[in-house]
Formats: sequence, structure tokens, C-alpha cells
Amino acid sequence: MEVLTLIIAIAALVFSALAYQKAGGMVDLKGRVDSLGTVTDSLREKLADSLDKLEKMIRKNQDTPGDEDGR
Repeated sequence: MEVLTLIIAIAALVFSALAYQKAGGMVDLKGRVDSLGTVTDSLREKLADSLDKLEKMIRKNQDTPGDEDGR
């Protein structure tokens, strides 16, 4: 019975290794990580620009006369 379990486990290991290689393996994973880093940098820059514009709008609104809040 143990031999049958060992054979099934080895077959499962072989199938999983084949599926991993077919899905791209480590080469594809490294490419995806690099791509994700590029996308993250781009989004970080866009967020910084948006926050800068928002800050300028808020400061402009605070500097305009006629605020009735008394702030």
C-alpha cells in the first residue's frame, strides 16, 4: 500500500512540475515582477502629480477672499 502511495505522490510531483513549466516557470515570474515594478512606479508618479494638483487647488481656495468660515 505504501508503494502505491509513493507512486501516486511521484506522479503528482511530475505533473505539477510539467504544469509549472507550461505556465511559464520562473522566467515568466521574473518578467511579471519586473513589469509590476514598472507599473507601480508609473502609478506612484501619477498619484504624486494628482496630489500636487489637489494641494494647489486647496491652497488656492484657502487664499481666496470671501471665505465666510472665518478660518
